[in-house]
Amino acid sequence: MQVCFIGVGAIGLPMALRIQQAGHAVTGVDRSDAVIALAQASGIAATPQLAAAQQADAVVVMVATPEQLASVVREAGPVPPGQLWILMSTVGPDAAREQGEALRLRGARVVDAPVTGGVARARTGSLVIFAAGAAADVDAARTVLAPMGTVRVTGARLGDGQSIKVVNQHLCAVHIAAAAEALRLARRLGLEPAAVLDLVQGGAAGSWMLSDRGPRMVADGDVEVTSSVNIFVKDSGLVAQAGAACGASLPLLSVAHEHFRQAADAGLGLRDDSQVIATWA
Repeated sequence: MQVCFIGVGAIGLPMALRIQQAGHAVTGVDRSDAVIALAQASGIAATPQLAAAQQADAVVVMVATPEQLASVVREAGPVPPGQLWILMSTVGPDAAREQGEALRLRGARVVDAPVTGGVARARTGSLVIFAAGAAADVDAARTVLAPMGTVRVTGARLGDGQSIKVVNQHLCAVHIAAAAEALRLARRLGLEPAAVLDLVQGGAAGSWMLSDRGPRMVADGDVEVTSSVNIFVKDSGLVAQAGAACGASLPLLSVAHEHFRQAADAGLGLRDDSQVIATWA
């Protein structure tokens, strides 16, 4: 298939590479010159022009925010009848439904398919993909989605995939915050956090987030950015909005969101989300 991949940044580029390695022809689209240069150096044809989407059989969108998704949909131009759009950004259920319906009214088939697993799993093609949409559209999307990870069908309604991702990001945010708080507690108790991490992560207190983020929390110096603080400011904010809309009480999420916001306000927004640990004394 001819695939246009919009948003070939930190996680989008390895996803696009997996699609290309599966035999599809991929064109990346991004507004950042640096991102375009990196994509081209990695072997992905890339351009800043959204018009590239009009030549594709399938358009994958992996931008950062609901506003960016709306901008892409608004500026993409004519949609060839039956063109498949796969919305993989984490934007919340309302944005997925609104923009998905806007695309459908222009003749597109749309699948809501946010992912979890981060950059590490994007590189290995082991993301978990929460796919929602008409069964025929989800089936059509599988040839593009399968190289990136495991497809979990979550429902027929656009937005159902995003709703699952909201629950997922609630847990991720709280787990990262809990790991940071616990490792700071270890230091205040006079223990070496790295040693404590090694002892507890394999037991009942362990979690995937503790094992993944913990080593970067206790490392000296800068660490690789696999998911930024700003992403979790955005994602935990989306969780809070979704919770407010359905009347759910989310006190633990509120604490985690506040710490990510504090980290961003302290100038750590572009640092790895593990660095939220700096907001604990």
